[in-house]
Amino acid sequence: MQEIQLNMYHALALGAVMYWLGAALTRKLPALRRFCVPAPLVGGLCFALFNTLLYASGLAVITFDETLETVFMILFFTTVGFTVSIPMLVKSGKSVMLLLALSIVIILLQNAVGSGVMALMGKNPLYGLGCGSISMIGGPGTAAAIGPDLDAAGAVVGTTVAVAAATFGLIFGSVLGGPIARHLIVKNHLREELPEGREHEEDADDAHFTTHSNRFVLGFLMLAFCVGLGSYVTTGLTKLCGFNFPAYIGPMLVAVAVRNLIDHTEHIEFPAAEISTMGNMFLAIFLSMALSGLKLWQLVDLALPMLVCLAAEVLLMVFFSILVVFPLMGRNYDAAMITAGFIGFGMGATSNAMANMQAVARRYGPSPSAYFMIPMVGGLFNDFFNAAIIALSIGLLS
Repeated sequence: MQEIQLNMYHALALGAVMYWLGAALTRKLPALRRFCVPAPLVGGLCFALFNTLLYASGLAVITFDETLETVFMILFFTTVGFTVSIPMLVKSGKSVMLLLALSIVIILLQNAVGSGVMALMGKNPLYGLGCGSISMIGGPGTAAAIGPDLDAAGAVVGTTVAVAAATFGLIFGSVLGGPIARHLIVKNHLREELPEGREHEEDADDAHFTTHSNRFVLGFLMLAFCVGLGSYVTTGLTKLCGFNFPAYIGPMLVAVAVRNLIDHTEHIEFPAAEISTMGNMFLAIFLSMALSGLKLWQLVDLALPMLVCLAAEVLLMVFFSILVVFPLMGRNYDAAMITAGFIGFGMGATSNAMANMQAVARRYGPSPSAYFMIPMVGGLFNDFFNAAIIALSIGLLS
């Protein structure tokens, strides 16, 4: 079979084209808009399906360099760190703590369901961890990082199982988030949907604001500084705690510190709108590239126990989000948006969560509290607790 390799520049161009294709399809197909399906998911899956057909036919397979995908991912999460205001965190502390508690509960439930299903079907329960929070809450990055620990603990091909499960979760985390949020909004009459062809200005693709080129330069220089310094922070945390942290954790923490330092400095005006605009761009490209690179044929070769396990994880997330997350977070519009984000990072990644919420916001309007809490819990705190629980679970089951 011929392998067609795309370098990082080709991959960047592919991500841009797939996002454009996804945006065009969501504009043309009412069903995609109605169910709040993110444009990067649509475009990325179009290419992933095309690549799968090539692979299945035996003609070729397309692979590409993921260097710039990682760069855009880190840049996006750094912009998320800039949104964290310590005074606002103190003010919203109870809600953040409640959401964090719910995320810890779902970590434990995902691992219990995964390990239980595998044990009932006569398989090593460690494979259930690979289908549990390692791949669901953790996402592809955590699956690739911790998968070798499963191999070392006795779960042969544990890395392959975890990465394939993360691929599955990445897709369903995007597919389910918007539609479930819309169902909650419509069922509970939380907010009126805008007429076809209109979007809320705050989240529309053509949203505008008054700015200056120097403000964009300042914003990008801040991002570059936080990414560079943050890489050392990530390395230090990994050595200190003894387990791997995602590459974006350090830059996010540095961005939080820089943002709050600027807030207490009178002579520097923080370029919030410019950094937010860059963040939207980084998210669109990163997610399009990540989804375009999905190897969907890996799911076809999954064993029956793994398929049953993943189906159980989907049902768990659906019922937990509707019956637990939405009611406890307030049963209002903000709670519906938080539910969309919770599903996104609970089955894929925080970038999926942000894309889910942006897709819903275009039809129903923004939710500042959800935009604040989801990145805080899903992107920062959650990774610490997930890594600790996974390490403990592997030790108990191996």
